[in-house]
Amino acid sequence: MIYSNTINGTFIERPNRFIAYVDINGKKEKCHVKNTGRCKEILVPGAKAVLSVSDNPERSTAYDLIAAYKNGMLVNIDSQVPNKVVAESIHLIPGFEQTDFLRPEYGYRDSRIDIFAKSGERKMLMEVKGVTLEIDGLALFPDAPTERGLKHVRELEASLEEGYEAYIMFLIQMSGPKVFSPNYDMHEEFASEVERAHSLGVKVLAYDCDVTENSISLGRPVDISFRDHS
Repeated sequence: MIYSNTINGTFIERPNRFIAYVDINGKKEKCHVKNTGRCKEILVPGAKAVLSVSDNPERSTAYDLIAAYKNGMLVNIDSQVPNKVVAESIHLIPGFEQTDFLRPEYGYRDSRIDIFAKSGERKMLMEVKGVTLEIDGLALFPDAPTERGLKHVRELEASLEEGYEAYIMFLIQMSGPKVFSPNYDMHEEFASEVERAHSLGVKVLAYDCDVTENSISLGRPVDISFRDHS
């Protein structure tokens, strides 16, 4: 995933989920934030930010805030890229090496699952969750309660009975964390459901990313830790 035109700035403030103000070359600019999550540990006043420059003159904001540095680590916060990163690297993921068909936003029951793939007669569903929360080397999801995410996990569990292989991919949008865990403290029900899904046969994956100021790509598998066992 390549961004065609990026610049640097200094984060000032985020008055709401969608808008931030960033100092760009000494001028306070209004920017669109490409993530509605909290990102409070990343978007702090004075943080070095990375912005994508829009080529659409009709937009009300000329910039998208896509990444920021946290203690020297570059974190991509663009919530639109995880599905693209996984889809373009699908053949690198165990179980998907022989994928011969892929459809994004696949309608299943009452949801749209991020990826449907086929490999011969095998049918696979994958839900992709972008991870931007990191604490002391531990990557966590979610950073806010997610009823939608909980629904998706339960529908992946149900899909097992209909002959699908089911996967949850936690894509960590940085390189640094060595371990991933569902965030029990933030959303106990979601985290426990992911653990239950794992026990039922849903494959839970976590990968980090190689992140630069103008690109993000699939990195390496990261260990997963559940609350009572690894």
